[in-house]
Amino acid sequence: MRAVIQRVSTATVTINGDMKSAIGIGFLVLLGIEAIDTQDDADWLCRKIVQLRVFADEAGLMNKDIKEVDGEIMVVSQFTLHAAYKKGNRPSFIRAARPEQAIPLYEYTVAQLTELLGKPIATGTFGADMKVALVNDGPVTIIMDTQNKE
Repeated sequence: MRAVIQRVSTATVTINGDMKSAIGIGFLVLLGIEAIDTQDDADWLCRKIVQLRVFADEAGLMNKDIKEVDGEIMVVSQFTLHAAYKKGNRPSFIRAARPEQAIPLYEYTVAQLTELLGKPIATGTFGADMKVALVNDGPVTIIMDTQNKE
């Protein structure tokens, strides 16, 4: 699994002109699921996201995690995070999981984040043409890949 985690002050997902989800302070997580990914990868990633200390403490240092700032999380599926681009100019997405594998793992990830955060997680719609808007706070952007855990 590959995740692009952006600390945001706001984020929204709009589908066909209708706002599907919105959050305030928290994380927008763009999530790419690869064919080799498992629930163990999702568990590791979810723990890392919830424990990620990138919110300012009283001294202005990045020492607080999302729970300490009562933040929210939005997860948007994004298979393009697994683009292969070394040959030619048209990316290949062969490494991205097919929907029959990716959808259950995406839903599992959302459920795990909900449990760890202790509140509902905002989402997009898997496979939909989504318009994602955000205000990146900082900017702070962290990339995590479960194939590079160490």
